[in-house]
Amino acid sequence: MIDKNKLDYISSYISKLLRKKFGKGPQSCQTNLNGKYLVTYLRGFVSPMEDILLEQRQKKTVNDARTLIMDHLLEEIKGVVQVSINVEVTEYYHDWNFPNNSGIIIFILEEGISEEAPEPSVDKVGLEEEIARISMLVQKVPDQIYIYPISPTVFLVERVGILVQIEKALISKGFQQELKFTKDELEKEYFHRDGRFEVLFQKSVKDIFIDWNFKDDKSMMAFILDK
Repeated sequence: MIDKNKLDYISSYISKLLRKKFGKGPQSCQTNLNGKYLVTYLRGFVSPMEDILLEQRQKKTVNDARTLIMDHLLEEIKGVVQVSINVEVTEYYHDWNFPNNSGIIIFILEEGISEEAPEPSVDKVGLEEEIARISMLVQKVPDQIYIYPISPTVFLVERVGILVQIEKALISKGFQQELKFTKDELEKEYFHRDGRFEVLFQKSVKDIFIDWNFKDDKSMMAFILDK
């Protein structure tokens, strides 16, 4: 069992680091851990400069700049996570919802840490079927889908085998960032508009986040629910 103080320390460190690098830190930052998944949910984190660019409909400019900075900072945060809980981090993901002024950072650990898993408040088979249905509308049905409850209000979904051939060709030609930005907009539109997730969770869905690992052909999604 991980001391909650360690998770609070990770949240505090992330907040201070973002404030130092962006000139503004998140209004709230909360970290949860279950098994080998450590998830930090941030709210109220758009800098004044980003706010101006977003008003000018320069979302891709903001997204590219933030991705570049976060990919650098996450190496430092990864080290802090590893030292704090004494477990290696094998992968990390991040995504941002600018209209909601929120974001997520997901760390996958080398080994699971014994935690009391939250009782799933969702029909996992129904959720897998809904994820598969909407994924098919955008690209293809994933080869595998895994559901990971992290807390009563945080659920992760891992999709493996999601890329179609034209996407693989674009990646091989060096168009990863363009593909990721396009997939991010398209998938979120479909998942928000066509998904029956509030029926499945029986709660309001505050946020849906998506990030990809093109090298391993997989994606991590996060659902943030209202309490």
